[in-house]
Amino acid sequence: MYWQNLLNETMERFNNLSKETPETFKGFSVMGQAAKTEGQLSEKTKEFIALGIAVTTKCESCIGFHMKSLVRLGATREQVTEALAMISYMGGGPAISYSAKALEAFDEFSS
Repeated sequence: MYWQNLLNETMERFNNLSKETPETFKGFSVMGQAAKTEGQLSEKTKEFIALGIAVTTKCESCIGFHMKSLVRLGATREQVTEALAMISYMGGGPAISYSAKALEAFDEFSS
């Protein structure tokens, strides 16, 4: 339940900030929709890319959001662990720590 609680708290903070900066959030939303649009890469592939960035930048809420999307898109545990192995390889020790957190998020969201 940790990961869903983290996302709920993050969304509450986003809502508070968006009231003060509505144009910023509107622009971010438009950019996100455009970036996720299926093209040569599937949305799932793009979410794996986003997960790699989230892990290597140590953004826990980002890990949660992108892992939740990967579960929604049908990513398997095997696909996730394979991606996390590559992310860990490229990011070193800190990425291994955050990859372990990401796997925990996968397990929570897929249960």
